[in-house]
Amino acid sequence: MEREKGVAYCGLACSVCGHNETCVGCRNQGCESREWCKNYNCCREKAIEGCWVCDEFPCNDSMLNKVRVRAFAKFIREYGEDKLMDCLESNERNGVVYHYKDSLQGDYDIPVTEDAIIHMILTGEKNK
Repeated sequence: MEREKGVAYCGLACSVCGHNETCVGCRNQGCESREWCKNYNCCREKAIEGCWVCDEFPCNDSMLNKVRVRAFAKFIREYGEDKLMDCLESNERNGVVYHYKDSLQGDYDIPVTEDAIIHMILTGEKNK
């Protein structure tokens, strides 16, 4: 896990994303989608570190429409980025997969509610 990539403005964990090996993370201006990404542009315009600190969280018509992304941002809002990174590292060591090979989906996409995803982040339990 490359912690220097950190977390995206929307809450996705760039540090564990295997989609683009050369990407340095959107908060480091590395994401190829940043030109059209509502979350990236909005957070930069508001000069905030991420959607989770915004008074309008969660907004519509953005990456936050996806339950996993919204749950990750909600987790950061409640527990902080460092706690998220610690949990993701621990879960990865214990077999929880952020992205399946050649996919942008993984184990965190299986639960259907924000609370279930947050539970998985906190505990590493896949079958809740």
